Amino acid sequence: MDCYQNWIEDFLRFSRVGDRWRHPRELRGPELATFLTHLAADRRLSASSQNQAACAVVFLYNKVLVDELGPEHLGKFSALRAKRPQRLPVVLSTSEVQRVIAHLRPAIVGLMAELLYGTGMRVNECCTLRLRDLDFDRGHIHVRAAKGNKDRLVMLPKSLGGRLGSQVQKVRHRHARDVRQGGGFVPVSDAERHRMPYSQQDWRWQFLFASKVMRRDESGRGYRWFADAGAFGRRVSSAAQEAGIAKRVSPHTFRHSFATHLLEAGYDIRQVQTLLGHADVGTTMIYTHVMNKPQIGVMSPLDRLAAAAGLDP
Repeated sequence: MDCYQNWIEDFLRFSRVGDRWRHPRELRGPELATFLTHLAADRRLSASSQNQAACAVVFLYNKVLVDELGPEHLGKFSALRAKRPQRLPVVLSTSEVQRVIAHLRPAIVGLMAELLYGTGMRVNECCTLRLRDLDFDRGHIHVRAAKGNKDRLVMLPKSLGGRLGSQVQKVRHRHARDVRQGGGFVPVSDAERHRMPYSQQDWRWQFLFASKVMRRDESGRGYRWFADAGAFGRRVSSAAQEAGIAKRVSPHTFRHSFATHLLEAGYDIRQVQTLLGHADVGTTMIYTHVMNKPQIGVMSPLDRLAAAAGLDP
């Protein structure tokens, strides 16, 4: 909320007339459009920062003043929007994936990385997996309430079946021990708690990759939250450095590598789109630009010179 407060102050300061501060109710679409244009043209801010500023001002009107700043106010006035830079994703080769995973410690961290590469899940989706989401018989994982609040199914890699099964048993044993110590609770949504009151302490709702620390609430009930995605990301970055990989590697790099390697293997882009959970196939198309296959038969002119001179490429 501090960033929203700062943006609202910037907006009101920018909209002053001389030394007189204007009340937000005096300001509408034209002033907001001028402010957003100022951020892009004069302050050279990124598209994400400009969008955050717009969201902060809309929050002021819709939630604080309860005076909706709707399309009828914004639609008539166009602001100069900062352009979001187009960046190609960082993709690892299969050899580099193996090297990064080999340097990950402890083993549970390596298992998480392999699951990311083997399924294409986002890191938060992996960290928040619950035991009930794994279907070993049908060979899939149910990713719930993902980006856009959508569910989807991804494959459960056969090569990880045994280790994931062992992890499930470890979680169940720890859960039983936590229950004996007045714990065994996990956070669930209000809707789930209302429909299924037992879900807070049921083993099926336990996180597959849970926090090592059990925290107690004011009532003394012990909760285990999901693994920290930030700490996992730092381990992945350190492992990549230890493996001597010059690329900037994060957990999301495994998702990029998953998609690219599937396309290189000849899988249909629509299949890859579904597995990634992309709403638009255009988002998935970005991986065609980093595939290790030439889209057209083009030889570098330098290689042609080398071939003509009889030199090894």
